[in-house]
Amino acid sequence: MQSPALEARVRVDKQSPAIFHALNSVALSIRTAAAAVDLDRSLMELVNVRVSQINTCPFCLDLHERAALEAGVTRQQLAVLTAWRRSPNLYSDSEQAALGLAEAVTTLPDEDVAEREYAAARQHLSDEQLSVVIWAATTIGAFNRISIMSKHPVRVRKEN
Repeated sequence: MQSPALEARVRVDKQSPAIFHALNSVALSIRTAAAAVDLDRSLMELVNVRVSQINTCPFCLDLHERAALEAGVTRQQLAVLTAWRRSPNLYSDSEQAALGLAEAVTTLPDEDVAEREYAAARQHLSDEQLSVVIWAATTIGAFNRISIMSKHPVRVRKEN
């Protein structure tokens, strides 16, 4: 077990609040842009959850899984989200396009895979929608890194 001094982390959101506020402003701009280009809040929350799963960010998973449910994502969609490619009947074409693109943005795969995901996304998303999804995946990835490196705690809460 590590000593408390080694386990302590700087809460970068608290240490640099102006930068964190700017990142929050980006996230709010993405939410506004998503609504303006007819990307459902549920689709955007699926992107947030999927990227947070890939990055294994417990704080963001807790936050965005609750937000996804509030936005209309079903418990079943959340339960199988890591296997979304094997259960396409649960996700719309737009959701599948956004999830594939978000995974490519998050993992930065080899060029062939990235091109394939981008091309698939263009079949179901407008240029404006594609741009918003890329911004959303990039931004939640930044929040994941902040939370992971700051060791933001997940608070235990009673289930309904």
